[in-house]
Amino acid sequence: MPEARKGNLAEEIIDPRDLVAYQPGSIVSRMLAYTKSGTITVFAFDAGEGLSEHTAPYDAVLQVLDGEALITITGTEYPMKEGDLIIMPAQKPHAVHAVTRFKMMLTMIHA
Repeated sequence: MPEARKGNLAEEIIDPRDLVAYQPGSIVSRMLAYTKSGTITVFAFDAGEGLSEHTAPYDAVLQVLDGEALITITGTEYPMKEGDLIIMPAQKPHAVHAVTRFKMMLTMIHA
């Protein structure tokens, strides 16, 4: 399934890794769902790219779809690889660093 696929993906079997493509020196994202209950977004990070430390008002579930990343939550580092999942609690500072090129799916749970 090419990443160029657009539109509503409801009631389709998809591989989220196919929805965003790696781009040199960049972070690419695609929002799959946006509701009052939460959001689902897929990201592709080039190696060495990342999101600096920040907080979010909601709990977030991060699942690594491809590659390796280092996730930091309140100063504790969590090395992660394809298939790993971590819950980042609301209001706790966290950061994302791509050790290799990596893709992740982020589900924000609005409370």
